Amino acid sequence: MTDFLVATASVHVTAAAADYLQPRLDPSEDSVVVVAVDEPDAPDRDAADAANVARSRLAAAMPATETRAGDPVAELRAAVAEHDPDEVILGPHGGREGDDGLGSTARGLLAALDRPAVVVPFPER
Repeated sequence: MTDFLVATASVHVTAAAADYLQPRLDPSEDSVVVVAVDEPDAPDRDAADAANVARSRLAAAMPATETRAGDPVAELRAAVAEHDPDEVILGPHGGREGDDGLGSTARGLLAALDRPAVVVPFPER
């Protein structure tokens, strides 16, 4: 049994995480919690839409979803402490046009984690 936590703020990150998880999940054994954080400069519905994508794309695993507001790194670190997942899945950056490389949220979260993390690539645009 593996407990996964998907850290997201956009539908792009959630879709990439779902692509990674779908062939790995055993819905009868594994659990998934998706934590979407409203980022200050993101459109209003990004986090809520990201949670909806998780419920749709990972329906067999019946993922739990949470939407939080605040500093993304602090909120995601708190979620990891609360849920104690075996693995954290995150995107390299927000997935918005012009984003490239490893973003500040991913860097901050990776620096603080004490467990395996997977940074999922985005599909080619």
